[in-house]
Amino acid sequence: MCGIVGYIGNKNCVPILINGLKRLEYRGYDSAGIGILQDQKSLVIKNKGKVTLLEERIQNLNLISNVGIAHTRWATHGIPNELNAHPHSNHDGTLFIIHNGIIENFLVLKKNLLNQGYRFNSETDSEVLVHLIDSFIKEGNDLTKSVQLALNEVAGTYGLAVIYSGEPDKIVAARKGSPLVVGLGENENFIASDVSAILSHTKQVVYLEDGEVAVITKNSFNAKTIYNKEIEKEVHEITLTLEEIDKGGYPHFMLKEIMEQPETVRNSLRGRIVLDEGTSKLGGLIDVIDRLINAKRIIITACGTSWHAGLVGEYMIEQFCRIPTEVEYASEFRYRNPIVNKEDAILFISQSGETADTLAALQEAKMKGALVLGICNVVGSSIARETNSGVYTHAGPEIGVASTKAFTSQLVVLALISLLIARRKNMSLVDGKALAEEILAIPDKIESILKLNDKIEQIAEEFKNAKNFLYLGRGYNFPVALEGALKLKEISYIHAEGYPAAEMKHGPIALIDENMPAIFIAPKDSTYEKIISNIQEVKARGGRIIAIANEDDNEIDKLVDFSIKIPQTIRMLMPILTVIPLQLLAYHIAVKKGLNVDQPRNLAKSVTVE
Repeated sequence: MCGIVGYIGNKNCVPILINGLKRLEYRGYDSAGIGILQDQKSLVIKNKGKVTLLEERIQNLNLISNVGIAHTRWATHGIPNELNAHPHSNHDGTLFIIHNGIIENFLVLKKNLLNQGYRFNSETDSEVLVHLIDSFIKEGNDLTKSVQLALNEVAGTYGLAVIYSGEPDKIVAARKGSPLVVGLGENENFIASDVSAILSHTKQVVYLEDGEVAVITKNSFNAKTIYNKEIEKEVHEITLTLEEIDKGGYPHFMLKEIMEQPETVRNSLRGRIVLDEGTSKLGGLIDVIDRLINAKRIIITACGTSWHAGLVGEYMIEQFCRIPTEVEYASEFRYRNPIVNKEDAILFISQSGETADTLAALQEAKMKGALVLGICNVVGSSIARETNSGVYTHAGPEIGVASTKAFTSQLVVLALISLLIARRKNMSLVDGKALAEEILAIPDKIESILKLNDKIEQIAEEFKNAKNFLYLGRGYNFPVALEGALKLKEISYIHAEGYPAAEMKHGPIALIDENMPAIFIAPKDSTYEKIISNIQEVKARGGRIIAIANEDDNEIDKLVDFSIKIPQTIRMLMPILTVIPLQLLAYHIAVKKGLNVDQPRNLAKSVTVE
């Protein structure tokens, strides 16, 4: 994986492809490449490193072509280098491909191809595809048929695009488990792994589904299955704008997205609170609400930051809806043969809606007959299309690899779902109104926290050289401790651990000294006195303490080295507020270390491989 863009039409494709790759840089990658047909000959140029290096290499080559494909790679098989970068070519350079995903049986396929005389130049699983397709062309099949035949032998996932100099008027693309979208224009068409790559050229798109092959010319598009069955596809209008995926004057996308959270939370709430009735209105759940309310159990399945949101959701649903709730790593759910019943409801949370592990878990649950529901940010994504029903977060495009605004919007949606179920089951009108009013007040409270940005930056200066951090919280704020630690790890490369505060004395307290900062999430709730005791334990061992506390808490300042004061709200909503200072702290520490916060090393925005 990571980014795919292709063009066929009357224009020179080279600047279109390069600009498309730049739009995909936010996804994280280690190398880049471009393949074009020029004067009926194929030309592939690729390198380790950034798209700007690729652009520099080709700017004086006078490359002009009406058809081409380009790729940014996030390494799975083989180290990041020029040989392993995409596109990959056949022996005579007439055929080349770009590929996202993992070919699980590539060793078997590679052995067979080696026996046929094929040579391999890279360490990748992807190179198997180009030689496999080539072998079917050599048997007399056209490009489309050769791609179909090859994919019938493949086990694994793929989003791929193929060009062949013998049929220079087309791009053949295919998808299984890795997103691909076809962009439709006038006398030109596009292929991409993300609409952002082609947004400046068209807003008319077609989403490919698993097992589909697209044949794209400058004037036509048609879809077939890998078994050659014709498919009618629906054209979608993209409402996303270029302004939404620009930095808007901020130095980094991550800071922009942190600062956008008052508005993104409002967008997540817009039209969804019915204050007079003390409930929420979620159109995506209308058809399944009775089944959801009567579920014997709710399972929340996700990865990374979305998993942390799921942990908060577990607290919300069990406290207010009284439905037993479990939270599962999607990457483990599928492989442990989970006990899933038809009376279960399973929530799948994913910012991109393309997370491979979550998608695989969804397919497993669907097969077992459970009610499957999605909580996604990206409209038209795979999880959104495959679930029975669900709720969009409406956070807008999140470009920074480290998720921020998507997390808070996921928490808002989980709160709205909890309110909806609780009011249908056991919550009174008075309590429902009170909860609804607290939810509506959250955006203004986030705005007040963001005004502390300068103070948080000063704290970051104090701790930018720390080698380890400990994040501690109780109840609803234990998942926030995990999320705060994850943010710091992701973008500053500082080791950090999140723990339930009470568990500190069962091991982690051994690490405490003057060189290991401890961050306590300590709002005034029913666990406050216990948290103060935990702070005392760290203080007694010389630890340096940062506390996230309420605005009216003056006593805590006597115990800690630094405090960040935030507004009060009810316990279930407190994670939406307590996480904001932790996002800013991680951001400023990473910036002060001179790191690329939008594209942290080794990470990809949308993890489309298992």
